[in-house]
Amino acid sequence: MSTQPFYTLDDLSRWEEIAPTLHLPARLAVIGDPIAHSRSPQMMNAALAARGIQAQYIRVQVPAGSVKEALRLFTLNGFVGVNCTIPHKFEALEAMDEVDPLAKKLGAVNTVRIRDGKLTGFNSDGPGFLRSVEEAFGKSVRDLRVLILGAGGGAGRAVAVQCALEQCPELTLVNRSPAKAEPLAAQCSGLSARTKVTVCRWDDAALRAVMDQTDLIVNATPLGMKEGDAPPFNLALLRASHRVFDMVYRSGAETPLISAAKTTGARTR
Repeated sequence: MSTQPFYTLDDLSRWEEIAPTLHLPARLAVIGDPIAHSRSPQMMNAALAARGIQAQYIRVQVPAGSVKEALRLFTLNGFVGVNCTIPHKFEALEAMDEVDPLAKKLGAVNTVRIRDGKLTGFNSDGPGFLRSVEEAFGKSVRDLRVLILGAGGGAGRAVAVQCALEQCPELTLVNRSPAKAEPLAAQCSGLSARTKVTVCRWDDAALRAVMDQTDLIVNATPLGMKEGDAPPFNLALLRASHRVFDMVYRSGAETPLISAAKTTGARTR
């Protein structure tokens, strides 16, 4: 396995020079911006080794606006699959030749299969979220009142739609620009007659009014990824009754949101 922290779009353009230096051929990758924090290679390469597959999974930093070009280069260089993380899930959707029906509903792509030069997009954010919630909290999303911070992003949108498909009783969408969350709210309302969908302003007064009617708080923003990031909301609003699911992870450290939630007695994932 390569010890290089990550590769770049420029590296992909000269991959014929880099490929011979690798211990194992790179056939899978994750793209994002930033990408150095991603622990996906550790997990994926362990799985590849366990299955006896002679290939490796790498990180590639790709700037916004360059996803289509990156996917073209992956295809030319013999890659068979790519994962997409922040901020590329919407851009990846537009670059696909085919899109899985669930990914269409979720409105974003985080997994790309490359076969015979054709790109097929999938989304594992929603199903993975459902499974993680049940494993962490022992309850189905169907039985929880859910608040999503950052509902305008790829992961936030996918989780919101998945919650509506599961018919959770209440779904609160929080976005910096409430107007941008309105189309998503309308979509979610159309997916479930059981789910009460509301859009909430991102300020203390508005959040305070809905927090007492919330069982599960989901952070779908990138806040917490970098050292020194501000918390996604006023942490004094957390209660012991809350379940807190942070979609951000930091290598070797808890996010500020998870640390704060634990001090209140809230359950976390």
